[in-house]
Amino acid sequence: MQLATLDWILIISFFVIFLLIGLFVARRAGKNTQEFFLSGRNMPWWLLGISMVATTFSADTPNLVTDIVRQNGISGNWVWWAFLITGMLTVFVYAKLWRRSQVLTDLEFYELRYSGKAAAFLRGFRALYLGVFFNVMIMAAVCLAAIKIGGILFGLAPWESVLYASIVTVAYSSIGGLRGVIFTDFLQFVVAMIGSVLAAIYIINMPEIGGLEKLLTHEQVADKLNFLPDFSDNSALWSLLIIPLAVQWWSVWYPGAEPGGGGYIAQRMLAAKDEKNAIGATLLFNVAHYALRPWPWILIALASLVLYPELSDIAQEFPNATLGHDLGYPAMLTNLPAGLLGLVVASLIAAFMSTISTHLNWGSSYVALDFYKRFVKPEASEKELVNIGRLSTVLLMAIAALIALALSDALSTFSILLQIGAGTGLIFILRWFWWRINAYSEITGMIVSFVVALVFEFGGIDWSDSTKLVAGVGITTVCWVAVTLLTRPTDISVLSSFYNKIKPYGNGWNAFRKLAEAKNIELDKTSDNFTRDLASMLLGILFVYTALFATGYIIYGNVTGSLVLGGISLVSAYLIFYFWKKN
Repeated sequence: MQLATLDWILIISFFVIFLLIGLFVARRAGKNTQEFFLSGRNMPWWLLGISMVATTFSADTPNLVTDIVRQNGISGNWVWWAFLITGMLTVFVYAKLWRRSQVLTDLEFYELRYSGKAAAFLRGFRALYLGVFFNVMIMAAVCLAAIKIGGILFGLAPWESVLYASIVTVAYSSIGGLRGVIFTDFLQFVVAMIGSVLAAIYIINMPEIGGLEKLLTHEQVADKLNFLPDFSDNSALWSLLIIPLAVQWWSVWYPGAEPGGGGYIAQRMLAAKDEKNAIGATLLFNVAHYALRPWPWILIALASLVLYPELSDIAQEFPNATLGHDLGYPAMLTNLPAGLLGLVVASLIAAFMSTISTHLNWGSSYVALDFYKRFVKPEASEKELVNIGRLSTVLLMAIAALIALALSDALSTFSILLQIGAGTGLIFILRWFWWRINAYSEITGMIVSFVVALVFEFGGIDWSDSTKLVAGVGITTVCWVAVTLLTRPTDISVLSSFYNKIKPYGNGWNAFRKLAEAKNIELDKTSDNFTRDLASMLLGILFVYTALFATGYIIYGNVTGSLVLGGISLVSAYLIFYFWKKN
């Protein structure tokens, strides 16, 4: 694929801008760890919210959506749409709790909430398990998308795609810290959205597609348009809708959709000016992530079924590419004209960089603060910790690039990562609500879920992904609940300090309150209104889903459906802000 001079000018310009932003904030970022990893805790909600959206819009996201749509239709997207539920739980319940904690990383939470050597071990082990192992797996999946896009659009070898895409990202991430990441995220999101929308418009109107009406009535597309799976197909209904909505959202840990908030989402909330900005940031993120962004990718995925109805059709045109349904998205981009192609390629590069830069900064914060400072050199200076963060940024990228060369497609990688985290999500939700959960609960959940994932993946067990997920959740949950009840609770002095700082709500703390009262320990009596927060969460879910499908009905030309759902969405939004003012 040959890019015109205009395309190269656009692409190179964005590279230069990103580097300049990193250099501009480098001096301030290098002051101390709070600046490097949390941008001084003074970021506004809108900038943080857009940064979250940009991070979750990675180069592999449109590939993943294309893979899903080509194989399971639009309704297949419930495997990730269901995560909106935990997203809204984070918005109205956990955002303010995280901001109150005042921790530098979400792993520091472990020694705020738990006690003893088990808490210290958990923090140190998770720093390496999440910050290195799990983090590089996510980055490797993103690098895989860069490999496929680079192979089709530029004819690059896999190692070339990863190398070229990583250099600038590592440069501005390592020198600019989180502030540089957030500022570049804003520009990257704008570019990425403009690119995906214009690409969808152009591709739909290609002569081979014939416009929106012909696309939606095409024989390869017509049976892919339903928002819900076929209720007469028990297998599809179970795996595509029931499991995601009934089990997956609360039981699975996945970056960007952690039950209870965590990872880089927690990092953004901790970087907010205050609780109000933390809530606003996560609300903006969930609205944009689920309601605003998916449709351009979905439309291009549907169009790919017209030009490449079978995998063999893609293989025939791109014989040297790593084959998979996710290849449908970059394959369609090869049809774009000069100028627009450059903008779209720049948007995909921006999407890649925004995701990788966040994961690099987040992972390096774990390595520098939760492992190096906590266990290797507690007396390390702020400057030394920032340098460790910068060094680990480079190493994490190198490891992720090597792993990417061994991966095959986006959907299978997504499924493996879901299975590894199966059963742990409920711990992350309940540890704020149930005083009895301790460090051993989390250690058990982490170990059991990982072992079960390995057995299911390599043990020759011929079950569907959804069956494996449910089984993994069940086994892991039984194990960690049993360990919780059989081990000693967290030390009461640690729990008292946590309770007074966080002010958790829920009947799960009643037994602790009685225990503290018996020991004459004074507790803060103030708490949030859980009923109002839960109502806001449910309204948020209704608001986003109705907005998502109202947009779909507009595309389908269903005026009545779009008006009804749009009206429900607006009423829900009004009630959310009404409750917010009351809060």
